Amino acid sequence: MFNIEEELKKLPTCPGVYMHRDRLGEIIYVGKAINLRNRVRSYFRLTSQADAKVRAMVSNIAEFEYIQCATEMEALILECNLIKKHMPKYNILLKDDKTYPYIEVTLAEDYPRVIRTRRIARDGNRYFGPYTDTGAVRSMLTLIDEMYPLKKCATQKFRDNVRPCLNYHIGKCKGICTGLVNRAEYREMTDEIVDILSGKDAAIIKRLEAKMFEASDNLNFEEAAKYRDYIASLRQLGETQRATMVKGGDVDILIPVVTSLNEIVLQYKVREGKLVGREVIYMRDDVMLSGEERSELLGAFIKQYYSMSTQLPREIILDRHIEDEELLMEFLDKINADNAEARSDVMHKTRLIVPERGDKKALLKMALDDSIQLSKSLDERAEREKERKQALRDSIAGLIRRCAEISGTEPCLIEDGDDREYRVEAYDISNMNGLDNVAAMVVYEGRNPVRNDYRKFKIKNAAGGDDYGSLQEVIYRRLKRLKAGDEGFNKYPDILFIDGGLGQVHAVQQIVDAFRMPIPVVGLAKDDAHRTRAIVFNDGSEIELKNDKMLFSYAGNIQEEVHRFAITFMRGTKGKKMIHSVLEDIPGVGPKRRGELLAHFGGIEAIRNANYEDLMQVEGMNAKVAESVIEFFSKRGESN
Repeated sequence: MFNIEEELKKLPTCPGVYMHRDRLGEIIYVGKAINLRNRVRSYFRLTSQADAKVRAMVSNIAEFEYIQCATEMEALILECNLIKKHMPKYNILLKDDKTYPYIEVTLAEDYPRVIRTRRIARDGNRYFGPYTDTGAVRSMLTLIDEMYPLKKCATQKFRDNVRPCLNYHIGKCKGICTGLVNRAEYREMTDEIVDILSGKDAAIIKRLEAKMFEASDNLNFEEAAKYRDYIASLRQLGETQRATMVKGGDVDILIPVVTSLNEIVLQYKVREGKLVGREVIYMRDDVMLSGEERSELLGAFIKQYYSMSTQLPREIILDRHIEDEELLMEFLDKINADNAEARSDVMHKTRLIVPERGDKKALLKMALDDSIQLSKSLDERAEREKERKQALRDSIAGLIRRCAEISGTEPCLIEDGDDREYRVEAYDISNMNGLDNVAAMVVYEGRNPVRNDYRKFKIKNAAGGDDYGSLQEVIYRRLKRLKAGDEGFNKYPDILFIDGGLGQVHAVQQIVDAFRMPIPVVGLAKDDAHRTRAIVFNDGSEIELKNDKMLFSYAGNIQEEVHRFAITFMRGTKGKKMIHSVLEDIPGVGPKRRGELLAHFGGIEAIRNANYEDLMQVEGMNAKVAESVIEFFSKRGESN
């Protein structure tokens, strides 16, 4: 059992990121702290004046965990990455990923530019950041602009006899458009800028300090202050940010930990240059190893874990050399080759490295420091996870027993000693004003969604808006395929969760009874605020979930997931139907020509308003089809 008061006493005073979890183990809040002990303790010392949202969150905290960082900046960036990954319900979430700025050097261009951006891509350019101090970024770009006459415009090819812009005349650009700039000399200039942004700035700082002192001696304090600010910007941006590696890339860091009860590998994941989280993988529970040395623990983990992976990182950072490193890298490359062939993709190699210096060494040190603190509580975490798993199994077993009592049958329960999780299938119907009627099925095994088993259904027979008929059609089709041994539907559900109340449960139960399958059916009823309120049984009885927070979280998560899946499918179906009905019904317009029309005009309305000359500008268009398009929309206009 997680004892919050005792765990608060163990918190370190260093910077880091903390994660609050509910009784189901779901992350409900991610935050950063300069001092983990003070910040996390503050949640449990709330006064009556505290914000209502914070009080609600604290009432749902069953446990917390944390990742130590070396600096506040590392903590801030890691917090951002974890929020994007887990989307906790009590965090304020952005609608997109435009967070911190980067500095981009466009090395893929013949004459690179230095620009500020909020998006990164694998395009051959160099990205530095992300940076939390946007003012320092502006100062850095201003400094580069004043020191280096770089190209400012995005134009790649210039026409002959072009007139240079104002930047050329005031000395802010060398004038690439004139065709007189030596490319090698220009590249030397951009290489120096890359060195500065990479932290190799000692020489330029000395030069700026000399200019600052010279200006100060001449009593030109405004000029001296300018150089002082530039130096501060250089130092600020030159700090090593281990939570975001400068060169980017996909990297795993593996730290072996052996406790009194468990053999564990901690996996720290860096994706596209960002540290995105930490996984705790228990080995002994899976009967993978027993009593191995730590280096052998790593070797066994690499062979077994990555053999099941479809996407391997380019580098795996280890804290020690292990036996058969070269052989293991050949093994990983074989997996990469098989994955690349399956995806018709370009193969990459995976290297095992033990860094001696630089960013990767610093990143490894951060992981090692965090693992030392974490190792003290790993056995307790494993025990809590086991208790949570068992509590959920007991709750689902209770629902199955209740359904069996109502129907007068024997409950189909997982036997003691069987480690299998209960398989829950949830269903929801979605439509738009009775049109585009679809259904969705999502699957959970225990707490984990099984996304490969999700299924979509287009309602064929039930009328739009007839939820009962639609559910009956979907359950009939699902169970018929189960009975027929269909490979995509051959797994037997332990219980069905239906979005709705007693009416929906009765409708589904009729189909289940017709197939003579003892599958329990319950409904997920919502309150007036559209939150999961109760579990509804076939006899009309209910379990109010406000008194069972674990089951409330579980049922609520499943109901939200199936609703999301159904809505996404319905919207996609509606969009495809609209495009097809408007364009592909025109004689001579197939998928390819439809794509050309949309690419040229940007939308249906612009195509509707286009004249003959406009249509003939579309690639692949001919006179006959252009006339068909005009005639088609003309007739639609008359009918409206």
